Amino acid sequence: MVLRGKCSNCRALISPRYPLIELVNGALFAWCGWTWGLDGTALAWCGFAAAILALAWIDWDTTLLPDDITLPLLWAGLCAAALRVTETPLPDALWGAVGGYLSLWLVYWAFKLATGKEGMGYGDFKLFAALGAWFGWQALIPIILMASLIGAAIGIGMKVFAQLREGGYLPFGPFLALAGLTSLLFGPQSILAVIGL
Repeated sequence: MVLRGKCSNCRALISPRYPLIELVNGALFAWCGWTWGLDGTALAWCGFAAAILALAWIDWDTTLLPDDITLPLLWAGLCAAALRVTETPLPDALWGAVGGYLSLWLVYWAFKLATGKEGMGYGDFKLFAALGAWFGWQALIPIILMASLIGAAIGIGMKVFAQLREGGYLPFGPFLALAGLTSLLFGPQSILAVIGL
């Protein structure tokens, strides 16, 4: 606001997306503080929310999910469970991480063997493993169902309006991230209620 929407050095216009992301991030932080109070649990979930939001936009722009964010997010989920900072028991977090990674890894190889093409990247495996570490193995099916349904709906819409990128590729990470944020705000089981299961 002070800079009137322009860079202080080159005076180029700042995309409205940046303050919007900061606003969403701030709202997520406020929600975590309101839900858990000012303690370690709120701090942990604030870190989760910031990482998930960053990953969603990075993947949408670049079709990459950087290890510098996905792997610390995975380990942070396991550590938070081990230290009882989150309500996810460590065995559930561990098997959530294993199940999240292996399930998409198997889908990747099945698709590649059947078509000769890569249907997703390894970053998706790591992000899904991280979500499993934070929410436990019980959340994997609700999260993947929501991500798949939203991804399919948006993909169909973009195809109808000829908005798909070259090669028709649509990154899956943003939809995993959206399902992860929905799990944070409403709980994984709420996803099943929303999609009618």
